[in-house]
Amino acid sequence: MAVVAGCGSGSSPSGGGKVPEVKEADDLPTLPIDRYKLGKRATKEFDTARDRLAQRCMVGLGFADFPLDPKPPKSSGPSGSSLLTLRASETPLGPLDLDRAKRWGYGWAPKASPLGGAGPKGRAMTDKEFAALYGLSGSRAPKGGCAGQGDRQLLKGVADTTHMWAYPSRREQRLEAAVAKDPRLRKAFATWSDCVVDKGFKRYGNPEAARKDKAWGTRRDGNTTHTEREVGTAVADIECKRKHNTLGVWWSVMAKRQRADIDRNKAAYEAVRRDLDTLRANARSIP
Repeated sequence: MAVVAGCGSGSSPSGGGKVPEVKEADDLPTLPIDRYKLGKRATKEFDTARDRLAQRCMVGLGFADFPLDPKPPKSSGPSGSSLLTLRASETPLGPLDLDRAKRWGYGWAPKASPLGGAGPKGRAMTDKEFAALYGLSGSRAPKGGCAGQGDRQLLKGVADTTHMWAYPSRREQRLEAAVAKDPRLRKAFATWSDCVVDKGFKRYGNPEAARKDKAWGTRRDGNTTHTEREVGTAVADIECKRKHNTLGVWWSVMAKRQRADIDRNKAAYEAVRRDLDTLRANARSIP
């Protein structure tokens, strides 16, 4: 990944004041607070462990063919029919995939999920299985159902579950408000906005305002309507973010704020790290 600092230093973005060059989503480095989150790999291990524990418990209750990755019961309605899909984005400042924007604007291909994710692979649960999995009244399941029993096993030794899950996100949200007022980022957004206007499109205060413009409409599945104006705006948005390295500036400002916050609250962050280490070890111990 190329890195620039001001007028173009080749130093690492981990240094103070360095700005990574971000033209694709994969160019965006991890942020300091990301070290205090479970992470993609560990999340997958955790989810797999939960599924295995729940399946074993369900088999023990007599549901011999209970799937590892079940769909909701058919009685809950068609999968995704009531989905109030948030337009999830590949970066904190919206999309960077120019080819996709040229086809679908801020939305996604019909019959595809917003970010290409797949749903459960197993069959749909029966209502009786659902009740046992989540410990609904009338079932013979343990407290909290088989899902709850599995979670208790995976969380064994974790000192403060709520703090572990919520603290980093709460701090991040608080820092986002401060970052939005930072003069460097405000200047970067103004430059980006001028660029979008120069390409013939509406002025927005920042890239997220463009992505969330109500003019793009919302289909039942949460997708946009892919109008010509939407597609043109999305393309201009991405081209301007790439040209002026808007994501790189955002990352630099946010990383600096996060490092300072971690230094000020070391004990709270370290408590999160210890509990995450325990959780990861528990998940890896499930065969």
